[in-house]
Amino acid sequence: MNITERFLNYTQFDTQSAEESQTVPSTPKQLIFARFLMEELQREGLKDVEMDDKGYLYATLPANVATDVPTIGFISHYDTSPDCSGANIKPRIVEQYDGGDITLSEGMVLSPKKFPELLGHKGEDLIVTDGHTLLGADDKAGIAEIVQAMTWLQEHPEVKHGKIRVAFNPDEEIGMGAHHFDVEKFGCQWAYTMDGGDVGELEYENFNAASAKVSIKGVSVHPGYAKGKMVNANALAAEFAEMLPASERPETTEGYEGFYHLIGMQTNTETGKLSYIIRDHDRKKFEERKRFVEACAQAMNEKYGEGTVTVELKDQYYNMRERIEDGNMHVVDLAVRAMQLVGVVPQVKPIRGGTDGAQLSFKGLPCPNIFAGGLNFHGPFEFVPIQSMEKAMNVIIKICELTYGPLS
Repeated sequence: MNITERFLNYTQFDTQSAEESQTVPSTPKQLIFARFLMEELQREGLKDVEMDDKGYLYATLPANVATDVPTIGFISHYDTSPDCSGANIKPRIVEQYDGGDITLSEGMVLSPKKFPELLGHKGEDLIVTDGHTLLGADDKAGIAEIVQAMTWLQEHPEVKHGKIRVAFNPDEEIGMGAHHFDVEKFGCQWAYTMDGGDVGELEYENFNAASAKVSIKGVSVHPGYAKGKMVNANALAAEFAEMLPASERPETTEGYEGFYHLIGMQTNTETGKLSYIIRDHDRKKFEERKRFVEACAQAMNEKYGEGTVTVELKDQYYNMRERIEDGNMHVVDLAVRAMQLVGVVPQVKPIRGGTDGAQLSFKGLPCPNIFAGGLNFHGPFEFVPIQSMEKAMNVIIKICELTYGPLS
C-alpha cells in the first residue's frame, strides 16, 4: 500500500472531536478509527501494539542495531476539528495541478487568488475535498506518513536505526490530546509530532493558550413593560465582545501577535454564554490578556450589578520553547539536518496555534512539530499535495537514520 492509498483510507472515518464533551475520547466514533489503526499496525508488523481505554495507541519498531541508540518517537492525532463536518468525506486527486482554479462543488472554488499557497504546489498532485467537508489531513496525513515510514524501514533493513516508538491519540483539536498521554509508557528520550502545515515547517515555539467561558445573567421582562426592569443579555453579550480590541483578533494578527478569538456565542434575553480562546507567544503578555478579560467582566459588573458577568479561565498549554531551549536544541538540529539531507528547505517558525508536543514537552518529553503537508485546515478548502506527504515520510526516515549515525 502506498501513502496515498493509506491516507485516503483514513479519510473515510469520521473522527470529529467535541469540545463540550466530558468523555475521553470526546466522541465514541474516534475509537472506531483507533481500532482500525491498531489492526493495521499489527498487520504491518509493528510490535507492542496496544491501545488503552481512552483511545491512546502505542506501537514499536524494534531497533535493527545492537548498539545503544536513543529511543525516539513520532506522534500524530486522529481526531478532526469540530469546526467543519468530517463525515462522508469525498476526496479526489487533482493530478499535476496547473495553477488555476479548482472547482470543488457548485459555488465552492479553491482558487490561488484567495489561497496563493496553491501556487507553491503547481505541477503536484493535490488531494482536495468536494467542498462540503474538511479533508482530515490534520492530522491523518501525519498518521499516514508515520505508518508508511515504519513500513519502509522494515522493508529496508540496510538503513540502521534504534528503537522507534509511534503513538496516535484522540482529542488534539480540543486541546486535550496530551492530557492522558502516557509519557513513561512511551519511553522515548525525545519525539516529534507530525502535525505541521506546508513543506519544511519545523516548529518549537507555540502559543500559550487558555479558554475563557463568559456567562451573562440578564433579566427577562415582557418588552411592553420592560422600562427600568429588563437587562437584555443579548445586548450585554455584544457589549462585552466589543470591549475586546478588534485589532487583536485572529483575522487581524500574524507572526508573534496574540489574540482573543470568539469561537461561540449562545444568548437570549435572560442568559448569555460566550466562548473565547486566548493566545500569545509571550508568557507575560498571555497573563496580561487573561487579566484584561477579567477586568472587562468587572467593568460590566460595576455597570450592571455584581454577578451579571462571570468568567471561567482555564489554561490549556504553554509555549514549548522554554523547554526545548533548556538543553534540548539538539532535537531541533537533528530535524533540520534530516530535512536538508532529503532536499527539503527547513522553515523554522513559531506555530500560531498549538500541538500535543507543547504539553508533552512540559511533561518531560521534548517534542517539536514537523510539517505533515496539509494546508487550509479545518474547512472545505483543505488540501494536501501527495508529494508533500512523501517528503514528510522521507524526513521521518532520515531522522531515524541520523539518530543512529552522526549528524555530519
